[in-house]
Amino acid sequence: MGADRPFGGRVSGARLAMILGDWRRGGSRRGASDLAAAIELHVSDGQLPPGTRLPAERALADALGVSRTLVGSALERLREQGLIASRQGAGSWVTAAGGRGATLAPAARLDLIDFARASPPAVSGFMAAVDAARPMLTPELLEHGYSVRGLPVLRERIAARYTARGLPTTPAQVLVTNGAHHAFALALRALVAPGDRVLVEQPCYPNTPEAIRAAHALAVPVAVDAYAGWDLDGIEAALRQAAPRLAYLVPDFQNPTGLRMSEADRQRLGAVLSRVRTPAVVDETHAELDLEGDPVDGPAPLAAFAGDWAITVGSAAKSFWGGLRLGWIRASEELLDRLVSARWSLDLGSPVLEQLVLAELLADPDPALRARRQEVRGMRDTLAAAVREHCPEWTFQLPSGGLGLWCRLPEPMSTRLSVAAANHGVQLAPGSRFGVHGGLERWLRLPYTQPAARLREAVRRLSLAAASAAGVADGVSSTVDATVT
Repeated sequence: MGADRPFGGRVSGARLAMILGDWRRGGSRRGASDLAAAIELHVSDGQLPPGTRLPAERALADALGVSRTLVGSALERLREQGLIASRQGAGSWVTAAGGRGATLAPAARLDLIDFARASPPAVSGFMAAVDAARPMLTPELLEHGYSVRGLPVLRERIAARYTARGLPTTPAQVLVTNGAHHAFALALRALVAPGDRVLVEQPCYPNTPEAIRAAHALAVPVAVDAYAGWDLDGIEAALRQAAPRLAYLVPDFQNPTGLRMSEADRQRLGAVLSRVRTPAVVDETHAELDLEGDPVDGPAPLAAFAGDWAITVGSAAKSFWGGLRLGWIRASEELLDRLVSARWSLDLGSPVLEQLVLAELLADPDPALRARRQEVRGMRDTLAAAVREHCPEWTFQLPSGGLGLWCRLPEPMSTRLSVAAANHGVQLAPGSRFGVHGGLERWLRLPYTQPAARLREAVRRLSLAAASAAGVADGVSSTVDATVT
């Protein structure tokens, strides 16, 4: 994109203030550089993509509670870096032109360790499944190729997996989707109207509140304590008082905390959902990543207790490979009919070859899933040991599953640590990304989805970045701002 004209959406002052979170790190004397660095971070992180029109200086100053002079100075720094462009009468917008911000892109920084994504590589045996699926593609080539509900063989095997986990399921209760997030978007489209409320956990998967906002609905957060777990009394009160149209819950290795809900709590929550008649999207993306046991022997799915009020969604992304881009919904046949009707306006079904590959992986999933769990368990233990060695002031509860450590930092520094970490070759998602309305500056998610040596190197770099960020906060370093990328 050239810098001569803006295009794309506009972000309001209030929205940008929420995205930036606790952006100050150097006191009033460094306000402009702090603000510029925070905006730069969120451009590199994809929160402010190229073409995004920024709010007017006065509107942003009002939203942040700072002077217009400070905002103007910060924007001038970003213009000098080539990160934004401005034109009288058109305002300012994010541009893809050069600048220090461009050095944060993974393609331009070959040594960059990506700690923003929690996604492992493909499971062993994946190519064998591809080879086995190819002959089954031949008869499909004689058909039209559109399967809005999903191929029967895949739906049968997804249903069989649910039945093995204690939730009797028929293929007619399964709808194949393009990932778990696509499944949630379908539920929002079918069940939620503009202005409706949707109950979500806090902290939560970052794309969840974004999807709710895209549906013009309102997210109602309920706290999940990183150590104590779900506040079921609080959830029940929120369900009664806020009267949400839909709830979104992650009871199996919640992202980002890694917590798992007990079967007793699932039973209680299922009864509450049934009593208040609130449907809940239950995201089981991490359900197969039980690092201390077999998922078949674990707690029964929440739908076993909530009945038709649970809309269970799953995904192949974490258990097999994100590149498959396949997920599914398990719900009542009546609700699936509504979801299919909503789907026609979005897409016409999922790719056939990928469905055949996933069906092969699910024909006998236990060997591949056992290997996946063993691999991830080793990466988890490596990362935990590295954090204890290099960042002993950081605390966490070792999760029994999932793909990340949810670390409590010694001070509110998540955003400025993310800025400093980029300068040390580590890309982070600051804690504010996991908050419905920002915040969470004392928290940081560290995914364990890379080889052991790379995990150890990433934490070593983070320890240096943390010292640098703490030094800036204390007014010790006067050079960090000049080298932030």
